[in-house]
Amino acid sequence: MPTSELTSRAALLAGATGLIGGALLPRLLAGGAYRRVTVLARGPARDGASGPKLDWLQVDLDRLPQPFPAVDDVYIALGTTIKVAGSESAFRHVDHDHVVAIARAAFAAGASRLAVVSALGADANSRVFYNRVKGDMQAAVAAIGYVSVVLAQPSLLMGDRNALGQPVRRAEALAAGWLRPVLRLVPLSVRPIDADAVAAAMIEALREARPGVRILPSAQMQPGARD
Repeated sequence: MPTSELTSRAALLAGATGLIGGALLPRLLAGGAYRRVTVLARGPARDGASGPKLDWLQVDLDRLPQPFPAVDDVYIALGTTIKVAGSESAFRHVDHDHVVAIARAAFAAGASRLAVVSALGADANSRVFYNRVKGDMQAAVAAIGYVSVVLAQPSLLMGDRNALGQPVRRAEALAAGWLRPVLRLVPLSVRPIDADAVAAAMIEALREARPGVRILPSAQMQPGARD
């Protein structure tokens, strides 16, 4: 894709204060990535999140802005856990309802490409509630009508949640502490993955603008798999 075509596009990011969203933001703002980046966030901009191309909108995700920002490419990295959310219904509200609502609003405002963080094992028919919600979300956003949809399915994430002011997730902490020294021995399909690797893979995939729905499995997003 020509650089001029990239720099003429505007991007929207929801979930910029999270692990993957925090990795996406500087990449979206870098050099010739996009001419403008709009962030939808429940909180204020973090220190260092600034620049002439950045428009940070602090919003209630249950009441999306009207009119909705006109953008070309949409990145959604929203996610929580049942423990943090407090209940299964509250978890679904964030990981399904908010994601789908933002994707629909952006599409109605003119967006044509969408990249969403899902999860390894996402399956609308799964007996596991978490995986089922992610699968339902995938089906819903795939049906909206975007020209190009990228669904990233990372394994356990690695990154510094403390630096983001987020509670550390026990499974991620165990993976980082015990598996990091032997990561290369763990199969790519289930190997824990750095949030920055997921961010890089999502941007690269969306720039390719393949028509239809594209699944990015965790193994494919590992840096070594993309070299």
